[in-house]
Amino acid sequence: MNGKNVFVGILLATVLTLAVILATRQSNPQPVAATMQTAKRMRIGVSIPAADHGWTAGVGWWAKQAMALHPEIDWQFASADAPEKQIADIQDMMTKGVDGLVILATESAPLTPIAKEAHDRGIYIVNVDRGFLEPVADVFLEGDNKAFGRKAAEFISQKLNFKGNIVILEGVPCTVNSDRVDAAVAVFRTHPGIKILASQSADWNREKGLTVMQNFLTQFGQIDAVWAGDDDVALGAIQAIKEDDRDQRMWVVGGGGMKEIVKMIADKDPLVPATITYPPSMIAEGIHLAASTLRDGHEKQISQFVPRHMMIDVDLVTPDNAQQYYFPDSAY
Repeated sequence: MNGKNVFVGILLATVLTLAVILATRQSNPQPVAATMQTAKRMRIGVSIPAADHGWTAGVGWWAKQAMALHPEIDWQFASADAPEKQIADIQDMMTKGVDGLVILATESAPLTPIAKEAHDRGIYIVNVDRGFLEPVADVFLEGDNKAFGRKAAEFISQKLNFKGNIVILEGVPCTVNSDRVDAAVAVFRTHPGIKILASQSADWNREKGLTVMQNFLTQFGQIDAVWAGDDDVALGAIQAIKEDDRDQRMWVVGGGGMKEIVKMIADKDPLVPATITYPPSMIAEGIHLAASTLRDGHEKQISQFVPRHMMIDVDLVTPDNAQQYYFPDSAY
């Protein structure tokens, strides 16, 4: 091959190489890193009650576990000990431009207007556990609170052989409490031999449960069973009963599935024959739902097939199945 042919060959090879490089750049004009830098980082707010008792402490623990699974999202997290604080937290999140909100309300009524305002602004809302008074959430995720109240009341009625005196320790004013108490009372009223001596709020709080139960023990000489709307309240009631030396004369059925209560049931403590499950991990499910829905920017399409109301079943825990629900390392 002479020098001229070699030169022509080199020239052709160079032209072909330049053509390949140009074609590649046209099909992928920006480097991957540059494309990722221009992508919008999703921002989601999580607003929950402060850990004023075991169940809400469990909610906080599970919320943080769930958020940690999504580092690609800018999380705005706040807990509140009162509706006023929670409303202010949500307003602050809205000011920061959140794309979505996961809200477990301190109380239903005060939080409904701010949730409606957020929804009207186009913010995607997942409401967990304590429902709003209007259907303003894109998704409402809750446990079956009517079944909670009903199953506990049915167990109490049967254990009493459908005759006896009971007291009711309610929770904070919200849809959860109303559903539980109304369902329980409906069951008790079908049995004329069962008499509801009193019903009072204990705010799902152990100390308040202690105080309310102490008052009931002072008021009534004969109490056969206690319906407690929460396992923390049940522990407070149990303390009051023991301090009054009446632990051989009555027993308590709470709810939530707290590990201390489940352990007592597994050990066949006569003061606690049963409880009802109500997992605080439902907040994690709500957070994951918001993250997965908003992450890819298809919330309108996804809303066409995701139910607006999701309900988690609850179970009766007795000595026969207590080991299935006992998790000693859990936060609740």
